[in-house]
Amino acid sequence: ADPGQKNLKGDKNAEVTIDEPVGTSEVKVTEEDNNRIFTSVEQVPEFPGGLEAFGRYLSKNIHYPAIARENGTQGRVIVSFVCERDGSLTDVKVSRGIGDGCDEEAVRVIKASPHWKPGIQNGRPVRVAYSVPISFTLGTEQ
Repeated sequence: ADPGQKNLKGDKNAEVTIDEPVGTSEVKVTEEDNNRIFTSVEQVPEFPGGLEAFGRYLSKNIHYPAIARENGTQGRVIVSFVCERDGSLTDVKVSRGIGDGCDEEAVRVIKASPHWKPGIQNGRPVRVAYSVPISFTLGTEQ
């Protein structure tokens, strides 16, 4: 067959048939999707009551480690975790720490946190990787 430079006129009155479906409007949720951890979602996870409530929670529950106080250790600990579909927090770990017990205290207080409002993607709760900074400053106990 010669695929050359020919223009062929079609029959505009011919019936169009499609041998197989081209696409579906049905979205299939697989087990893999259920376990997928998102880093960016339409609605991010949120502490119950918002950021202001999270700040109050931290100030009430964080106890400045004695060794950090003695050594004058100050700074910001970055804690990362996964906010699950039910709002529970799992895989809590320190992304960036300052030592002297502050890292462990930040992890402890996040693990003790009440369930969060989960992240939402496509109208359903999903697992979301999330990080929060927790500041340790001498002079005012946080």
